[in-house]
Amino acid sequence: MEKYSFFVELLGPSWGFFVGSALHILVLIVALLVALAFLLLADRKVWAAVQIRRGPNVVGPFGLLQSFADFFKFVFKEIVIPAGANKGVFIIAPLLTFILACITWAVVPVADGWVVADLNVGILYLFAISSLGVYGIIMGGWASNSKYPFLGGLRSAAQMVSYEVSIGFVLITVLVTVGSLNLSDIVRAQQDHVWFGFTWLLPMFVVFFISALAETNRPPFDLPEAESELVAGYQVEYSSTLYLLFMIGEYLNIVLMCAMLTILFLGGWLPPFDIAPFNWIPGVIWFALKVCFFFFLFAMVKAIVPRYRYDQLMRLGWKVFLPLSLVWVAISAGIVVAFPDTYPLVK
Repeated sequence: MEKYSFFVELLGPSWGFFVGSALHILVLIVALLVALAFLLLADRKVWAAVQIRRGPNVVGPFGLLQSFADFFKFVFKEIVIPAGANKGVFIIAPLLTFILACITWAVVPVADGWVVADLNVGILYLFAISSLGVYGIIMGGWASNSKYPFLGGLRSAAQMVSYEVSIGFVLITVLVTVGSLNLSDIVRAQQDHVWFGFTWLLPMFVVFFISALAETNRPPFDLPEAESELVAGYQVEYSSTLYLLFMIGEYLNIVLMCAMLTILFLGGWLPPFDIAPFNWIPGVIWFALKVCFFFFLFAMVKAIVPRYRYDQLMRLGWKVFLPLSLVWVAISAGIVVAFPDTYPLVK
């Protein structure tokens, strides 16, 4: 309520809070979508550079407007719905994927106090909403009334569920160490402590990074969209704006995973050294730089790592990451019990 005090004084408690929250959400969504346009361009440029070619370079200076040109191309195309498709579910699926990808950002702090909803159970909210994302993909694959998107949807569902288990246990190791479910508290706990990515949680850092690739269907785990096998997966029957919503939702989830890596393991908005000139730079800039760094790593993995077979993908999730993350939960709990004066970091 305090951060919307201007609107509260102007419009009263109820309307002031509503208008302030709505503007905050609008600014966040617009900033995310504009940033996403340039991150998409960066993704394509990195891939092009690895393959020793130029990438998008015609639309606008240095190709900077390429993503916006692609956006208008999708928006003005005709929406084609297959004759045998379930039209209602067919349209709802990409909308659901896009909306769920947007509302997860409500609890992500981009700087100290810069968060739409600073929930004490932010991690649970994030995990719950991101887990629902699988429904959009299953609905899209099923509603298309075609075997190829249906198989792609089933593959994606199995893959996302498999790696969400490992991600859940990684989150538990951080939560046990910090003693709070609040994302802002997790960042503040690293202010007077070594960033968690450089402590005994380093293996969980690696597990989370690789699981995030699989969770968001990024190469080398893009089996649901393996062109040579499934004709581009669950969204093969989609075109125009509906296809665009699927892609925006997918990339918003990718950036969300980069943000979670930043918050959980790399100090969020904190500077690398709390001395001048590092602490002169606003926290939101540090947060954005760290997110861009992880997005660059995602792009490099896409460019240089060959695709896994599906059995290899499942084996990695269930036989390697799940036991490893379970063991690390026990180790983290043991450290917290052994050093009660130090841990958890938030008393």
